[in-house]
Parts: sequence; structure tokens; C-alpha cells
Amino acid sequence: MVTDNDLALMPLEQALTHYMSESSVRDWVKEFAIPYRELMAFYKCAIMEVETKFRVLNEEFSLLQDSNPIESIQSRLKTPESIVEKMIRNHHPLTVESIENNLNDVAGVRVICSFISEVYELADAFLKQDDVVLLARKDYIQKPKANGYRSLHLIISVPIFLHDEKRRMRVEVQIRTMTMNGWAGSEHKVRYKKDNVILSPRVQEELLKCAELGAEIDSRMEWIRQQTARPEPDRDD
Repeated sequence: MVTDNDLALMPLEQALTHYMSESSVRDWVKEFAIPYRELMAFYKCAIMEVETKFRVLNEEFSLLQDSNPIESIQSRLKTPESIVEKMIRNHHPLTVESIENNLNDVAGVRVICSFISEVYELADAFLKQDDVVLLARKDYIQKPKANGYRSLHLIISVPIFLHDEKRRMRVEVQIRTMTMNGWAGSEHKVRYKKDNVILSPRVQEELLKCAELGAEIDSRMEWIRQQTARPEPDRDD
């Protein structure tokens, strides 16, 4: 009978077969199957911790500002195929310990806001929490990638509390506006089709223009937000 644990390992075994012989895969699974499942469970716990922190912040902001800055929270655990490919590509040993030590994005949480200012307000409030440790910060809003990608990336560590220990886990947090997220999702679908179509310079140029138009929309919406947030001036009767 095939168990749920067996099913969970199947994608990992399939990924390993691209780089190892069948016997090497069997040896790897025999040695690391249980530690690998445990590590993925720890990452899932870290994702839950981070999601909860942002949901609490959203509730607090709604009380203080009478608005909810967070439109949605998305999370993902890196697939076994992606983990194996990245470890091999970066010449890291393919062990469970090496995965934890060398990959910062196995666990990911994405927070979607309406306005650019909310991105930074949430990031500042999140990083002020004394159990959140910032390991790296990349601001692709102030300095977008060459293809037009925009988002604020934070690599952080948070504690998870197990039955007999406290353990720190790394999570990649992405905070962006709805416009940035919409562009990123569409760009990914265009760029990473299954047939691996190479995008022409014209298509890449159009994608960049779309990203710039999105940035202009965000900028205009931010201006509107600031204008409507100001108290009306006193008028003489």
C-alpha cells in the first residue's frame, strides 16, 4: 500500500533521477527521507508563524487607520524539483543540512497591498517584532530588476516552537502592490511556458513597458491616497 509519506517523496525521487543513478536515489531516500520530511514540516510551521504575524498586523492597522492594508496573503513551499535543481546548480551538497544552510527561499510568504506606502509600513512593523531577525533585504521597488520586476524582498528568520525545542527557520517574505503582483504573475506565465519559448526583444520590451505603466499607476494611486488622507482645510463662514 502506498502511504501519504510515500506520495510526498515521489516528486523528490523524480527530481533526483535527473542527476543521480537509480541506486544513488534509493540510497539518498533511505538516508534522508525522514529528515527531509521533518525539515519541510518545520518550514510549513515557519510559514504559519509569518502569516499569523501579518494577519495580526492587518487587524491592528484596521483599528488604527480604519482600513486593511493587506489585500491577500499567499504562501508556498519550494517544490522538490526546484530544491534539487538549485542545489545542483549552485554546487551545494545534496543533504538535508545543506538545504537548510544554503537556501533562503524554501519557505515563501507573499503579502499583497493596495498602495506602495503600505508595503513599507507593513515591512517596518513586521521587522520591529523582537523575534523576527532580518537576514537580507532587496528593494526591487526602489531599484527594479532589468525586466521591470518590482517587489520588496526580505529574508528573515523566525522561531517555531516544537514540543521539545525552539528552532529558527528562514523565510523569504515578498511584499508588493496588487499592480506589481498582477504584472509578475502575467510575466511569469508568458516567460515560463512549458514549451520554453524564447521571448523576442520586442516582447521583452513590451513587458518592460507594461511594468513601467504599472509603476505609474501605483504612483498615481499613492498620490490620490495621500490627498484623500489629508484633513480638509478650515473654511471661514
